[in-house]
Amino acid sequence: MAVLQASPQSVPEGAGGDVGRILRLEVPIIVRLGERKLLLSEVLRLGTGAIIEFSKRSDEPLELLINNKMIGVGETVKVGENFGLRITQIGDVKQLIQALGGGKT
Repeated sequence: MAVLQASPQSVPEGAGGDVGRILRLEVPIIVRLGERKLLLSEVLRLGTGAIIEFSKRSDEPLELLINNKMIGVGETVKVGENFGLRITQIGDVKQLIQALGGGKT
């Protein structure tokens, strides 16, 4: 699980009270590699070294999710010895608020 932290430029100056507190919340983000359904009997046979194949090609974009809702897509990048996600497309503010559970439109 990765935690997205706001950069100083993304938090409005003078944001105080409840809004300021909300903007300082850390939210878990998920990068989804792929998804697949398996029979329970297949799951029970999984063990160390097992490989689960996904239908997604390795060069396809990965999904960026907050609160299990897709808010954008990106591509895998190497950051030192770690993996990262370069965001190539992201939703608007309305979609981000909806993903965080801020209401319906």
